[in-house]
Amino acid sequence: MKPFSHWAARTTTHCQALATAPMPPTPDRPQPGSGSVSLHAWAARLLAMITLTLLLPGRAMQGAESRPSGWEDSIVEMDVTRKQYDYTQPWTRRMQSRRKAGLVLEGHEILTTADQVYDRTLVRIQKRGRGKWYIGDVTWIDYHANLAIVTTEEPGFWDDLKPIVVPEGRSPSESMQIVRWREGKLEMRKAEFSQYTVDTGDLSFVPRILLEISAEIQGVGWGEPVFSNDTLIGLSVQHTGNKISVLPASFIRPILSARKLGTYRGLGFFDFFWQAAVNPASLEHLKLKGEPRGAIVIEVPSHPDQTPVLQPLDILLKIDGFDIDMQGDYQDPDYGPLLLENLATRGKWAGDAVPMTISREGRELEILYRLPKAEFSTSLVPDATYDQAPEYLIAGGFVFQPLNDPYLKAWGPDWKRRSPFRIYYFNNQAPTPEQPALVLLSQVLPDVYNLGYQDVKYLVVKQVNGRRIARLEDLHAALENPPDGFHIIEFMESDSLRRLVVSAADLEAATQRVLQRYGIASDHHLSSESPAETVTAGKP
Repeated sequence: MKPFSHWAARTTTHCQALATAPMPPTPDRPQPGSGSVSLHAWAARLLAMITLTLLLPGRAMQGAESRPSGWEDSIVEMDVTRKQYDYTQPWTRRMQSRRKAGLVLEGHEILTTADQVYDRTLVRIQKRGRGKWYIGDVTWIDYHANLAIVTTEEPGFWDDLKPIVVPEGRSPSESMQIVRWREGKLEMRKAEFSQYTVDTGDLSFVPRILLEISAEIQGVGWGEPVFSNDTLIGLSVQHTGNKISVLPASFIRPILSARKLGTYRGLGFFDFFWQAAVNPASLEHLKLKGEPRGAIVIEVPSHPDQTPVLQPLDILLKIDGFDIDMQGDYQDPDYGPLLLENLATRGKWAGDAVPMTISREGRELEILYRLPKAEFSTSLVPDATYDQAPEYLIAGGFVFQPLNDPYLKAWGPDWKRRSPFRIYYFNNQAPTPEQPALVLLSQVLPDVYNLGYQDVKYLVVKQVNGRRIARLEDLHAALENPPDGFHIIEFMESDSLRRLVVSAADLEAATQRVLQRYGIASDHHLSSESPAETVTAGKP
């Protein structure tokens, strides 16, 4: 079949020929000037009508794909060069580059997502999709909110750029478009609304509201803006198949406003565990009065500096004035049913008191729950260690590392299932004053010194030379004081080795042999010996 353009060209040619061909007079055809429309005029009109019909769809299509106010003056492209670490060989690193989108804000600032901005060495910014690259600087970053602010002081960059306003409240979800620079051109793809949901992101354990949309596009999820007409909907943060997760503008705007005012204290979260009350018999057993409703608290972590206001088997009936149903949802006035976790970040910051109505042993109580600040360092197994190189210590070929999620993620996307159970088990344990963190014997680099232990790996260290070990600094100090000429390393109870003993006198020589053999520059890297590399997350 011929294409549409081929048919249109032939039709236009035939009409032109019809309009210009000489026509002999006939009795039934009026002559020119007789007061009736001539065939020549009729053919010319027909040609004009067909031409207009052929052109209108194209013009309408162009109007749907263009934006008269000019997004090209408000969207920039960034190139972030960052260090990428291999946690299975923490002494190695390589460089990686990532293209991201950014939105121009008032005050010579650019808004983007925090993803792939950590461990950065260079940020470059380009406007209008081509031409000069400008050196940028990250002035603020919050990994829990997945937001970052970038700026540049290079002359000429801000000329003719137009700031975008991040709107308050819910944005319309019809006629959405994803916009980005691609190969020097501004690409716009239509997107369809799917749902609002509450989930964690790739950078943090804090649940927050997300907008799910679908679009036929590849390679997004790096801060590309989503618009509805002239209104910003949000920034894309994740892309799987045709599903794209968007951080809504209604979540972003309050954080930016609080940061400007200096009142932003970081995100808080609900640190208790709960389950849906899907079985009415459970509510009856807990003496709930009235209709079945609420979510059941099943675990409350202890804090050494305060007494928890919640207790296991409390029933959450209301949070911040919103009724909680049996699925653990509340009815959001803007977004419909949402998971109760969203109420920790809905206009609240860390340290804020959230009013709750609970049922405890048949009695309704009003309590104030103070939101703890989301921090990675407060977990026994930290979720992330941004903007610092992996820590390690090599002693006689024994490689020791902190146990954290970045190390476990070396097992791939399905790391929660594929990583060794004996170490992933600690992910569900709470820190204690005696054991605030964990050190792992991750592997052994073979040498005559460690002969017989070369297959030992994935063991959590309990103590060394009689000293309790929580961090690499503890291990480093313990190796300075061997009792009776031997180093005694003891591990947490497991199905493997519980203790190993090696000579203290030969340790230093063995360490140097291992470093030389495997081309390792240093026998350790401790975060306490390195200055901070970036802006502190959450600080205005």
